[in-house]
Amino acid sequence: MHITDVISELKKKYPGKKILMNNRNNVTEILCEIDPASAHASHSTVISVIDKTDKHFHEITTETYKVLKGTLTLIIEDKKVILNEGESQVILPNQKHEAIGDETWVRCTSKPGWKHQDHHKAP
Repeated sequence: MHITDVISELKKKYPGKKILMNNRNNVTEILCEIDPASAHASHSTVISVIDKTDKHFHEITTETYKVLKGTLTLIIEDKKVILNEGESQVILPNQKHEAIGDETWVRCTSKPGWKHQDHHKAP
């Protein structure tokens, strides 16, 4: 992933928004909180630039992934779904999922808003 370029583009498109990296030693996902749950509990929205996410699930949250740029492979409960630009997929609570892309830009909306306590690494 071209970390500096991605962060620069996120800062230009979403000035003043918080940018996070999933792992500073091996960055495979960069998140930009464009509408965080801290502003309201009912929902949140991030732009996620994905090479690969860890397999995980949420007990409460329903997520909707919409591809903004590139192609995304979602693996939900061991079933592969390929999304192209403009396509979206809903991920229900307790569905184990992971995402694979190539600097793929995804709008991820969570209802209720995403909370760290509801993000669980899947075995």
